[in-house]
Formats: sequence, structure tokens, C-alpha cells
Amino acid sequence: MRVNVSWKGKLAFQGETESGHRLVFDVKPESGGENRGPTPMETLLAALAGCTGMDVAHILAKKRINLKRFGITVDAERAAEHPKYFTKVALTYDFEGKGIREADVKQAIELSVNKYCSVSAMLQDRVEISYRWKIANLE
Repeated sequence: MRVNVSWKGKLAFQGETESGHRLVFDVKPESGGENRGPTPMETLLAALAGCTGMDVAHILAKKRINLKRFGITVDAERAAEHPKYFTKVALTYDFEGKGIREADVKQAIELSVNKYCSVSAMLQDRVEISYRWKIANLE
């Protein structure tokens, strides 16, 4: 896997993935940037949510669970001093659909966070990762 990153002025960088996708990274003006894209740390949180979300959606689809809506909110705390790495990350999974069973959701999330999600695996030795879920069953 390879990613190329090029400077776009001030503190902005554009990354291009091996699969041809582009992403601009930047910071807010008060930090010297122009807010042209997410920060690398915001992108890391989005990558974690995307990774575990794909796992959970796949596992629940195999269980024939019909999701109408599925979202993940990630809240994180960072160290006070540089490097300001994440110290705590809390994932909140929000499900809506028919016949969603809590046992299935719990199993899918735990499999993702503890076994399948490579982003989670990279973070777990340094970051306290917690998770919870909400289920809205529709009639």
C-alpha cells in the first residue's frame, strides 16, 4: 500500500492513495492553515469509525439484519503536551431498523473492535478505546 502526499502551501497537504482517491489535510487559520480540509488527527478518527463501521455493517448483513440507518460518533481526548496523541476514544454506534437484537449488535461491535478493525488494532496499545450502542427498532 502506498500514499503520496504533496505540499499545497501554508500547512495544507494533498494525499493521493494508491487507488486514486485524493484528500486534502489542513489546519484552522489560528494554527497557521486555511481550513481547507480535515486535520490528520480528525482523519484518523474518521478512519477508525469507517473501519469498524464497515466490519459491523458486514457482520450484521450476514446475520440478515435490515438496517435502515447506521452511524458512528467518535469522541476523543488528547494528551496536553506534544505529541498530542489520543489518550481516550469513545465510539457510539447508533442503529435504526427492524428486528435489531442487542446480542447481535454487541457481538458485531466486539468482533470489529477486538479482531477485525486494523485501525483499532493499531491504536489499542496506546489509546483507551471504549464503545457503546443505541438501537431504535422500528415497527
